Order: sequence, then structure tokens, then C-alpha cells
Amino acid sequence: MQDDVVKYFLRLVTIDSESKNERAMMDALRVDMEELGAEVSEDSCHKHNDGNAGNLYAYFPGKIDKKPILFCAHADTVVPGNGVKAIVENGRIFTDGTTVLGGDDKSGIAEALIAIKKIKDSGIDHAPIEVLITISEEIGLLGAKCFNKAKLTSAFGYALDSHRVGELIIGAPSQNSFIITFYGKEAHAGVEPEKGLNAIRIASEAICAMPNGRIDLETTCNIGKILGGSATNIVPNKVIIKGEARSHNAHKLEQICADIRRAAEQTVARHNNEVGKAECSFKMETEYNAFRVSEDSEPVQLAQSALRKLSIPIITQVSGGGSDANIINIAGVPMIIVGTGMNKVHTVAEDIEIDQLHKGVSFIEELIRQYSEL
Repeated sequence: MQDDVVKYFLRLVTIDSESKNERAMMDALRVDMEELGAEVSEDSCHKHNDGNAGNLYAYFPGKIDKKPILFCAHADTVVPGNGVKAIVENGRIFTDGTTVLGGDDKSGIAEALIAIKKIKDSGIDHAPIEVLITISEEIGLLGAKCFNKAKLTSAFGYALDSHRVGELIIGAPSQNSFIITFYGKEAHAGVEPEKGLNAIRIASEAICAMPNGRIDLETTCNIGKILGGSATNIVPNKVIIKGEARSHNAHKLEQICADIRRAAEQTVARHNNEVGKAECSFKMETEYNAFRVSEDSEPVQLAQSALRKLSIPIITQVSGGGSDANIINIAGVPMIIVGTGMNKVHTVAEDIEIDQLHKGVSFIEELIRQYSEL
């Protein structure tokens, strides 16, 4: 296994690992972690989402008698993430513009494993370490949801899945996803359109009546997908819209979802006439629940101490995004999200500064050192 985080990161980004296709990535990581002395196991969670690899759990024994410290990162990338051609220039790493880079979240994986290698090579006594590499994070935190969290014995942990090194995310919102299906009535659009009920128009009116975008500092809502219609000469009888709502406040999230449903039902009611009766169905699912870790808690205090030791500016904040940390926290292991240097993620303009990769390694190494000394 390489000693240099840049070389290791460049190796990882060349391994294709879009969601549900993490097999090659997990095979490589298993070899690397076993080489570092870890006891590694893989679960079968991929069988629940048609993937080809399960979550990897690694336990690194330590000589310090205390609970382990946990580091979590995900192996999958968004699309387009296959065939990455990384370019190193002027202190940063980016792609040729045809794919994402995959720093989300291979920067986290690279920094964690190189930091552990440096700890091992230094010969110092350290506390036990747990590493969890999840699958299908980008498509709904599927790996973390399925993983048997009872396997984790750490006192607390860090999800290596945010932007600048020094960024500490201590809270994230709940998210509900919803699907609304609108039913109208088909008719020939040129011969007798008055005998139809246009489901696209009904859905459009309903969307206009729904809350959307930034609701307040804690709450957001978005309609992200719409599907319907079969031909321009047919009045469409079915439209499906998909969206989400997020909030740090459970009551606000419940209210937003109720407002969305009410907008759909009231719009449909206005389109009941002698021609026919419009209808709709509403399905909502909780994707993950909010978490908030106190600034006085051990994982936050340790992270701030490590960053101060390294003279890295500290940014402590809450986020509007979800991550594996939402799932791990609810399972009872306190976890915050920390930055790894990833930038412009989920776009083909994604890049990462080489200096950030080195700082990320130093940060994780310092976390392990200070935790082992407590």
C-alpha cells in the first residue's frame, strides 16, 4: 500500500465504483486494510439493492485499553463516475471534464487509510480503530441503513464526507421523500380534448400551490422529477412527481409534507366535473432522521483540539444535507461529519487541492493520537 496520500487517492479514483457497482473498490480496500493489520468483514447488504458488493467493516486492534474510535466513508460515487482520467496540475487534482473526480468520498477513504498507516508505521501505542466503508450512500444511504450497527463498539466517530478540512458538521436535517401520482382522463387532443382531464395541467397547478425551495433557515422543499404523457395528440391521464422535504425541526417537516399533500388534494378537487373525476395518490417515506451533536461533546472537542494543534481554521456548523452520520447517530454512536477537501462535488468540474489531502491525513492522524492519549 502506498505511503503517499496523493498517489493513493489517484489510484482509488481510477477504480470504477458508481452506486451498486462497488465490487472492485471493496476488493482493493479489503486487501489494503488487511495489509494494515485489520480484521475485515463484508456484509450482504447489496443483495437488498441489486448491487454487487456489501459494506466493509474493519477493526484495527490497539494496545490502549479503551473503546475504539470510528471513521466512516462511502465507496460509491455519483454518475458519471466510470473511467475517471485524473489530471494533477498547479497543486490540485481534477478530471478531463467527462466524469466526476470521485473525491466524494474517495478523499475520505484515502486520508483515513493513509493516516492509519502512518500511525502503524510510527510504532506508537494507539486505541482500537473501527473503519466502516459503506455502499450506495449516494442513492439514499442504503448501505448504512442496512448495516448491522450493533457491530460498532466505538465511543464515537467521524464521517469523512464534507468539504474543507477543518469543517465540522454537528447537525443535519431529517428528510422525507414523496411520490404523488395524478390521474386525469384520456381523450383525443385534436378531435375531442374537452372530453379529457389533462393530468399534466393538474399536476402543474398542484406544484404551483406547493411550498418550494428555501422555506426557512431549518427547512427546504423540492420537486425534483416529473414523468407523464405518452404523445402530443393524447390528453394525458397520468403524471408522477417526485420530491423531498428536509428540516432540522420535526414539526416543521410534518407541516410541510401536510401542506404538499393538501395542495395536491385541493387541486384535484377543482378538476372534478361533468367530464370526469381527477384523482391523486400520495406516498411518503422517511429517508433519515435529523441529528445534532453538542459542541461540548467529546467528538467535537477532540476534533477542535486536533485542528488547533495543526493550526487549521475551525468551522463548526450544521448542514442541509444528509449522510451516513444521520444513520449512525440514530443507532447510538455519536458521529459528526468532517471535511476532507472535496470541492464542486457531483459535477464534472469537481476537484481537490493536494494540500487538503495532506491536511486531511494529518487531521485524522492527530485525532487518533489525541484520543489514544486521553
